[in-house]
Amino acid sequence: MIRLIKRKENIKRFIEKFGFFTKKRISGKLIWFHGASVGEIQSIIPLIERLEKDRKINQILITSNTLSSSIIINKLNLRKTIHQFFPIDCNFISSKFLDYWKPSKVFFVDSEIWPNTINNLFEKNIPIILLNGRITKKTFNRWMKFSNFSKFVFSKFNYCLSANEESKKLLKKLGANNVKFFGNLKFSQSENQSVKVDKNLKKFLLKRNSWCASSTHYNEEKFCGLAHLKLKKKYKNLLTIIIPRHVDRVHQIKTDLNKLNLNVHLDHPKEKIKPNTDIYLVNSYGKTKSIFKICKNVFLGGSLINHGGQNPLEAARYGCCVFHGPHVSNFKEIYEHLQKKEISFKVKNQNHLTNLLQKKLDKKNFSKKSMKNLSLEGIKILNKIFNEIC
Repeated sequence: MIRLIKRKENIKRFIEKFGFFTKKRISGKLIWFHGASVGEIQSIIPLIERLEKDRKINQILITSNTLSSSIIINKLNLRKTIHQFFPIDCNFISSKFLDYWKPSKVFFVDSEIWPNTINNLFEKNIPIILLNGRITKKTFNRWMKFSNFSKFVFSKFNYCLSANEESKKLLKKLGANNVKFFGNLKFSQSENQSVKVDKNLKKFLLKRNSWCASSTHYNEEKFCGLAHLKLKKKYKNLLTIIIPRHVDRVHQIKTDLNKLNLNVHLDHPKEKIKPNTDIYLVNSYGKTKSIFKICKNVFLGGSLINHGGQNPLEAARYGCCVFHGPHVSNFKEIYEHLQKKEISFKVKNQNHLTNLLQKKLDKKNFSKKSMKNLSLEGIKILNKIFNEIC
């Protein structure tokens, strides 16, 4: 109920979580993918696009837990693919869900482990695959407190494709069988990707020295606002673009930034951007890629707080320099890989961020070479995983 009040749920579709269905199951072979939210769903889109071309597959079901991820799927031009919210993991609702959809194969993405659903799938003899499986040491230690139960759950996967070498080792210790590592699926990208850039926004951004703070969480916007004030002493035409992780927070963010005497413009295609704008605040989903295409210095949020960071690959693919805080455990190996290539940079504090940005703002950081290399890595990984699951 609280999530409905906060508009984090779709009122009409909320019932899907309780085993009611708003989409129809068509006859024929159906495969099912489940990912928690935006990041997990985006990582499997390149795979879904290939599977859509498979004539043996009649329908592809994607489930997730969040409204934002459902919005992303609905914007994609996928013929066979439909979205439902993941049902509550209790025996009755899970069984009802499986009896309706009757999947021939199921993929759980990243760290989504739901014991009741997994057990019901196992009893129905439906193949279960962990895709891009990620287990942190913290998660591993939690599972090991109930080692017999963890073995009971993880042993039911037919096979697991891990996201990194560490997860491969930890999955085996948890009881998983047939664990393989081909690379992180998040390196792959959509083959049908097209990015529309608002002409007026592009024109405005090219006139300014700009940097972007993306996927920010509470208090990270203030951190970026203070960094803007310091940088503005040198760059009078500076523009900071902020894309919060949760756009329902934009009005509170605007209030907080106004208190710093910053002029904030809320993203609106028909509203003219004032010349004295300090902060361009994005208040809708789906604008990130178009911003990255123009703005080549990006700070990624969820990294100053103990959240685990956000995936830096999307920004890196557009030739951006990526800055981040110390908390990036969710993408540790990816960040290490990008740091070696001098694409990403760890920020120690606010002064460190402003110093790094000062070095970059006057340079053209767009790197076609880094884009090409990352793209080739992604294609190789996607090919291996596609061949493995088909």
